[in-house]
Amino acid sequence: MMKPPKPKPAKKNQPVKILIVDDHPLLREGVARLINREPDLEVCAEAGNAQEALKAVAKAKPDVAIVDVALSGLGGIELIKSIRTMGKKPLILALSMHDEVIYAERALRAGAQGYLMKSQPAGLIITALRDVLNGKTYLSEPMKERLLRCVHRGAVPDGEYPASLLSDRELEVYRMIGQGLKPLQIAQKMKLSVKTVESYRARIRLKLNLKNASELRQHCIQWAHAERAL
Repeated sequence: MMKPPKPKPAKKNQPVKILIVDDHPLLREGVARLINREPDLEVCAEAGNAQEALKAVAKAKPDVAIVDVALSGLGGIELIKSIRTMGKKPLILALSMHDEVIYAERALRAGAQGYLMKSQPAGLIITALRDVLNGKTYLSEPMKERLLRCVHRGAVPDGEYPASLLSDRELEVYRMIGQGLKPLQIAQKMKLSVKTVESYRARIRLKLNLKNASELRQHCIQWAHAERAL
């Protein structure tokens, strides 16, 4: 896991600048409204995809980026990795509908300083932002305890989930298959060749011990349904 950057407090009388990255405009609007109520915080930019987000980081130079893990195209995990390679490195809070047991550890490993599920009370986003700004790692209490137990046991945090066997890119392909997308559609969203997507599909089948494409598709769909029910 990458060492988190030291928090940089805003200059005196200047609010902390926040970038919101999510492909749902209504969610961005709601989060922005919550943040802008705070006198020392302000939303400096919004982005609906990874490409817009990278441009916003370079131009607006936010202190914190709130990144949706499930972005279309280049996924949120890959975006976090890309942001960490930039000259200006904002702190990152991952915000997602996906269960933290599956994605939180991946987000932290990619370079995020916190992970908040969208199903949590809205006001927690301010708590999470302040923790991140104060140099803390924000996770729910159950997830903190889970990670500590896994560290002591030397186990993988999400080890009992089949998806834990997959790399970040493979998991993204796996998730899209579960959404019913075809290889060409996945390739277009991830900006990859169809051949590369097919290679990912083959590796997923091998890792999950699935016999054919039909079995892979069914496995992905079942996992997607179970994830939405969490």
